Amino acid sequence: MSSEDVKNMQVELLHSLADLPDFDWRAWSDDNPFISPAFLRAMEETGCTSEETGWQPCHLILYDHDRQPAGFMPMYLKTNSQGEFVFDMAWARAFSQYGLEYYPKLLCAAPFSPVTGPRLIARDIQARQVLARAAIEVARRLQVSSIHVLFPEKNDLALLRTAGYMVRESVQFHWKNADYADFDAFLASLTYDKRKKIRQESRKVAQADITFEYKRGKQITADDLSFFFSCYCNTYYERGRHPYLSEAFFCQLLQHAPDSLLLVIAQRQGTPVACAMNMIGNNKMYGRYWGAHEYIPGLHFETCYMQGIRYCIAHGIALFEGGAQGEHKLSRGLLPQTTYSAHWIARPEFADAIHRFLDEETVHVQAYLDELHEHSPFRKQDEDGKQEATLPRPVPSRSE
Repeated sequence: MSSEDVKNMQVELLHSLADLPDFDWRAWSDDNPFISPAFLRAMEETGCTSEETGWQPCHLILYDHDRQPAGFMPMYLKTNSQGEFVFDMAWARAFSQYGLEYYPKLLCAAPFSPVTGPRLIARDIQARQVLARAAIEVARRLQVSSIHVLFPEKNDLALLRTAGYMVRESVQFHWKNADYADFDAFLASLTYDKRKKIRQESRKVAQADITFEYKRGKQITADDLSFFFSCYCNTYYERGRHPYLSEAFFCQLLQHAPDSLLLVIAQRQGTPVACAMNMIGNNKMYGRYWGAHEYIPGLHFETCYMQGIRYCIAHGIALFEGGAQGEHKLSRGLLPQTTYSAHWIARPEFADAIHRFLDEETVHVQAYLDELHEHSPFRKQDEDGKQEATLPRPVPSRSE
């Protein structure tokens, strides 16, 4: 693409994907299920992302000189910080203490999903660079306080940093498939105490007469989905909160993107008692939603993590992301992984203060990763052929 082509590009705001029916950006987004047209449209059409929920669609669409779509940035005008999984409430309080408005802000993310994926979705690197800069111009035009790009991939992160965004680090726990022959081979790769703990937990669940059934895509019936949704709601109700997503959203997602959905249903003598929904795309599985109708010791970990790992091994899926936070996942074989967000703050004095905060926070995140490094669940061969614990070093810090 020539510099003249870049100059002739135009960026527009789109407040509903219904106004863009023929634009399918999946080829530019590694088939990530959380930013697919089916996922984002289901969010909008069922009211999960709306002005009423504080997630008003404000997408950036990039057109070339022939008026053909060249790029897309899933953006929302946010009036709260709910459903984001990157916590900036302290920043909002700081603005308020100085009599300034933090909301609305612009957010680029997969709604309600702490999942890394493409955020500058375009046909080439020049178009992605244009999107990163154009978002700042849009923020200035709308006079919002800030832009927040959550869980971008590393390729996007580099472009965002160059465009003037600050980078923040966090930690999640992901499981990687080392071409395990079966689940026992995975257990054999763990240290003795971790292997013993997992087996004990699984035995307790089995002794409670619990068995598991996997259902993917068109195998999922309306009754299955209804049961899952009741479990999903229970998880929120137990915490005194209202669910973010509606049953209509899940029904529409099943209708338009069935192969992205996997239900793990826990049953006692054929009666379902708990359920986890995972999402699948691009040889990755993502643990997302869970709930139960009764408490059974060990059932949460078995349903959400061990059964997920079993499925990945059986179907050759390379990576299982276990969701936000949760160092308890380390003992189940999920390793710490640095995740990122990128932030642009309109007011220079606040930008300077937040930049200093992020520098200090990065030091603590790296120290936390170093501490986790010392508590590996896996074994390695020492010089005498014995097994001892190790953990891959954390990915480079944001200064690199």
